[in-house]
Formats: sequence, structure tokens, C-alpha cells
Amino acid sequence: MSIHPKPVPLVAPGHTRPVTHLSFSPLQDDGTYLLVSSCKDGNPMLREWTGDWIGTFLGHKGAVWSTKLSPDASRAASGSADFTAKIWDTYSGDVLHSFPHNHIVRTVAISPTCSHLLTGGQEKKVRIFDLSRPDAEADFLGDVGLPSHDGTVKSVVWVGEHTGVSAGEDGIIKWWDLRTRKLTTTMTFPNPITSMELSPQTKRLVVTSGKTVAFIPALPSGTPTHSLNLAYSPSSASVHPILQDRFITGNLGDEWVRVHGMDGEEREILKGHHGPVHCVEFSPDGEVYASGSEDGTIRLWQTTPGKAYGLWQGNANGG
Repeated sequence: MSIHPKPVPLVAPGHTRPVTHLSFSPLQDDGTYLLVSSCKDGNPMLREWTGDWIGTFLGHKGAVWSTKLSPDASRAASGSADFTAKIWDTYSGDVLHSFPHNHIVRTVAISPTCSHLLTGGQEKKVRIFDLSRPDAEADFLGDVGLPSHDGTVKSVVWVGEHTGVSAGEDGIIKWWDLRTRKLTTTMTFPNPITSMELSPQTKRLVVTSGKTVAFIPALPSGTPTHSLNLAYSPSSASVHPILQDRFITGNLGDEWVRVHGMDGEEREILKGHHGPVHCVEFSPDGEVYASGSEDGTIRLWQTTPGKAYGLWQGNANGG
């Protein structure tokens, strides 16, 4: 009889305040990937796929709410409570550009070709910056002089070549044509959007709002949205990128990471954090998921406990 191995997380220390956001790079040509974390300590950290620390991006003077990597992982973009968004060189750790805003920047998204940056935050506006002309004024998405949302912009993502998607505390998700800067379609939730992440492999947006988690086609199509109501209010969710048979969540009501089937059934509760879980994300190969907490730590969990992968040695019997 085989005993199901207990998940043993790897703990990635280093941050001194709550971890606010986690984002993995796509798989790189050599099969590895990177992880970048945002934190209220103002110092985003870059890690290897194993969880090992590579470096810390130093330069923000306030909490960092969002950091994301370019597809080739050569650049990182970050948004901060210091009213700036920054672009970083991930090899040197140097700041390449710093873009001033008039309020806290909550979310950033870098274009697939690293040519443009989207930002959103407490100004309720979504901006687009041309990184080849960093001194030029940003364009705003939507009608001139009006906010992009009627509440804080919680998340922006870049889909394909020409589409930006924004989600706000007004409960609305908006799709924008980035060529014209105009709104193309919207979807409304009854509660504020608490998180929205792009799952590139599944071509879906994973959205949390109230007690709902929704899996929405990233580009509006005939494919229906898959939506579930949970017994709690998730802070963040992520779908398995390969199997697409499960999703993970964090929430602010306890200190646990949960694994659910796509029907909503709770499969596992993972205990280890010592504070609410703000953010969760699957790695691009689906072998690992990361959780970030109020306790200042990142924990890496195996999708298949007992398997030899990265710093996990696997079972003693080679299982």
C-alpha cells in the first residue's frame, strides 16, 4: 500500500513585510523559469525555479504591489506605493526607467515584445507607456479626462499583441484595443475584483471577486466562462497550466492554501504559513505552486509530493 506523501513546502525567506504578489516567468529555452515577488518592504526579489534567491531590486521607496517579468525574463516591471512604476534589467538589477504617477501604482503588465508597459492603481486610470520613448507622456485608456474605472485598478494584464485587460474595485473587467486605446467589451461582477491573473497556457483570466472564482477566456470568444462560488472569499487563485484539472487559492480569513477540483470540490488544505495568504501562482510547468503571505515568506509546494524536482530529493525509495 502506498502512502500519499505529505506536501513539504520549501520556505523562501528574505522579505521583511507581507508578500503582496507573485509572478512566474514563462518557461525559458533551457526548461527553467524565474519567480519574482512583490512585498510591502519595497524590495522585489528574483528567484530561480528552485526557489533560490538571485537578487533584490533596490530603488522603490514604498510598498511594491505588483512585479511581472517579460516573456524572455530579461526585464521586470514593478508598481509601488511610492507613486512610480519601474522597469528593471534582471541581469544587472539596474533600474532602466522610472515612470512617475499621481497616486499608488497597484498593477503593471509588460508587453510580449517588451516595447510597452501598462499600469493601473489608485488613480483609477490605466496608462500605456512606450518604452522606446520613456520621456514621452503616457497615453490613457478610455475617454479623455475620464477615469478608466470607477474604483482602484487592481490588475492589468497584456493579452496577445494588441489587447489590454483591466480589473477594478468597481467590479468591472474591461478589454481594451491598445492600438486605438478604446474599450471593446466589459464583464461585470457584483463585488469588487480582488485579483486577476493571466494563465497563458490555458488562455484564460483567473479572477476572484467576493466568494467567486471565475475562469474567463482571455480574449472574448464563444467559449463560456467557468465560474464557481466557494465557501470563503479567495484573495487569489491559479489554475494548473497543463492538466487544467485543479486550481489553488489563498484567502485572508485563515493561513491556508487550498487545492480545489474544477468542480469546486476541496481536495487539499495546506498548512504552513503563519499569516493570511495574499497570493498564489502555479509555475509554468505545473510542477510547483507558490504562495505569499502576510508572514513575509514565500512557500513553494509540489503538485506531486514525493517526486524528485529541484531541491526536493524525492522519496528515499526513489518513488
